[in-house]
Parts: sequence; C-alpha cells; structure tokens
Amino acid sequence: MSLGEGVFAREREKMVEGQLVRRGISDERVLAALRRIPRHRFVEEGLQHRAYGDYPLPIGEEQTISQPYIVALMTSLLELTGGEKVLDIGTGSGYQTAVLAELSRRVCSIERLPRLAERARKLLESLGYANVWIRVGNGALGWPDEAPFDRILVAAAGPSVPPPLVEQLGEGGRLVAPVGDEESQTLTLVERRHGEVHTRAMGECRFVKLVGKYAWET
Repeated sequence: MSLGEGVFAREREKMVEGQLVRRGISDERVLAALRRIPRHRFVEEGLQHRAYGDYPLPIGEEQTISQPYIVALMTSLLELTGGEKVLDIGTGSGYQTAVLAELSRRVCSIERLPRLAERARKLLESLGYANVWIRVGNGALGWPDEAPFDRILVAAAGPSVPPPLVEQLGEGGRLVAPVGDEESQTLTLVERRHGEVHTRAMGECRFVKLVGKYAWET
C-alpha cells in the first residue's frame, strides 16, 4: 500500500537530518534539494516504504539507487553553484540526475541500459526537469559533443577514472568517481587546475560496475 505524500515528506526530513546532517553534510543547497525531491518516485511501488532508508535499493537490471548519504556526499564534493554544465554517468533510476538538475544549469546523463534510460527520462520529464538530456551509451567514453564539462559525476565503479572523462573535464572542473574492484572501492575526487590534474581519495564506497571500454568489460 502506497503511503501518503505527507508521510513521505516527513520521511525525507528524517532522512536529511538523521543520515546527512548528522554525518557532516553541510551544503545547504544539497540538503534543500534532497528535502524536495520525492525519492520514493524513483523506486518500484513495492519498495516505496523503504525509499528513505539508509541503504541502496534495487531498481531492476541488476542496478541500484544509491544510499542517500552517498548521493549527498558526491554531490557536495562537486561544489555546485548553479551555473554549471554537468556530465552524469550512470543515470540509473534518475534520482542522482534529479539532484544535479536541481543544482546546476544543464545535465547530460548517460545510461548504458535502454530500459532504465527511458524510464528515467519519462519520470524526470513528469517531475518537470527541463534541463536534463539523457542518452544511451558507454558512460566511460563521456559525451564529447557536449564537452568540456564543469563537473562530472560517475555513479558506477571502474578500475580507474576513464581517461576520456578526465579529458572532457574543463579548467577549474571537478570530477567524482568510485575507483576500485568489486570488493574495495575508493571515492575519488579529480580537479583540473591551471591545466594540471590533481587527484584525492575521499573515502571508501561501494557501487555497481562501470561496464565497457576504459572500464570493466561485459
């Protein structure tokens, strides 16, 4: 049985205060976006009562919607101010894409699985996001026609940060991606400053595989 919107709103507030603020997420724009976005719309109806829990959830096709804290952390690391063009790798349910759309000027999102891409496209359109473009393809190759990007977020783990994504990161840009194998991954921040690329490890994480050239082969 579906819960009422008032219940979901209260669950969102509990999620933000209990899972995000308590763990140190302080970017007010990010917190406000996660308070607004109806996360329960991005999962199957039978899982909506769990949509605001502190864990990832399955969305079909052996993929997941990320834990709210990880979504907030990765978004915070991008340091979005509202005018950026963002490349989003691994559209999935579209939830992370919606967060980026709330906080930036334009979002170009790539999903390798056509059914997930179409589902996310329809949902994001129904929620009124007019600044999102979704295409089906290998996310590790990026979106050269739209490059350079001010920010890049990768929601799947590869053995390294794919070189095409680093190449498509503009001057002053920031890229966040999980890097590692199936058992051990590190959230990695890449920054391009004065033509040089700087990389920092930001903690442990766990994501589904990034598949294709420059990532894990199928």
